[in-house]
Amino acid sequence: MKVPFFVSEVSSNHSCDLKRCYNFIEYSAKIGCDAVKFQLFKIDELFAPEILAKSPEHRARKKWELPEYFIPEISKRCKEVGIAFSCTPFYLDAVALLAPYVEFYKIASYELLWTDLLEACAATGKPVVLSTGMAAMDEISGAVSALQSAGCKELTLLHCVSGYPVPAAQANLAAMNRLRSEFGCRVGWSDHTVQEGVIQRAVHKFDADMIEFHLDLDETGAEFSAGHCWLPEEMERVIKSVRIGMACDGYGDKVPADVELSDRDWRADPEDGLRPLKYIRNG
Repeated sequence: MKVPFFVSEVSSNHSCDLKRCYNFIEYSAKIGCDAVKFQLFKIDELFAPEILAKSPEHRARKKWELPEYFIPEISKRCKEVGIAFSCTPFYLDAVALLAPYVEFYKIASYELLWTDLLEACAATGKPVVLSTGMAAMDEISGAVSALQSAGCKELTLLHCVSGYPVPAAQANLAAMNRLRSEFGCRVGWSDHTVQEGVIQRAVHKFDADMIEFHLDLDETGAEFSAGHCWLPEEMERVIKSVRIGMACDGYGDKVPADVELSDRDWRADPEDGLRPLKYIRNG
C-alpha cells in the first residue's frame, strides 16, 4: 500500500501577507506534506452581483483574496523548500495565470458543475484534483466526462463533505470505494472533521491516495474560528502516525524478525521446560 499524498490547504488563512504565505509553505514542508494549496479568487467573479449587493458578509471576503502577483513568488518558495505548489482557480482567467506555476489544479466542490472551468483546467494537460462535496453521482459523472473529454489524463477525485466542520459520523468514507469502482481513478479524502481517527480510517480502511486538509498556523487565520482547520503540530503527529502505520505492514510470511533472533535460543527447552535451550546453557 502506498503512503498517501498529503496536501495542506491554506484557503483564506494567508491574510494577504506574502511572508505569512511563505510560513505556510515552510511549515507544510516541515510537517511532512507533499504539496501546499492556495486559492485564487476575486469576489466579483465568485458571487453574483445580487448577492454582493445584499450581503455585507460576502463583500467582506474581498480581504480574503490572494493577490495575483503573489503566485510567482509562492511557486518559487515552494521549489526552494521542495514541496509541490497547487492552487484552486475560481475564475477562468486564473487557469492560464496559474499554468506556468502549479504542478496540479484543484477544483473546488462548489465549482464542480461549471463545465467551462473544468475544461479549461483539463486543456492545460496538467493533473486535476476534483472535490466532490455536495455532489450526486450523476453530477460527478458529468464532471469526470467533461474533464476527460477536454484532455485530463491524471485525475484524482476527493470524497468531501462540504460542512465546516463536519461531524465524524457524517464523513461517509465508504463513498471512496464507490468513486474508485465507478471511475477507476485515484481517490482521496478532503478533511473537514479535524479528527485524526477519520484520516486514519480513510487511509488504512479505504486506501486514500490523497489526504487534503485545511491548515492554520496560529489560530489567527480568517477561517480558523469556523472549526475545520488543523494546526501544524496536530497534523505533523497525524502524518507521522500514518507513515509509521503503513511501514509496519511487512511482507506477510510468519518468520522470526531480526529483532527477535538473539532471543530464540532463550526459549524453554522442550525436554525440561527451562530456559534457555540446553545446548547453550554451558556456553
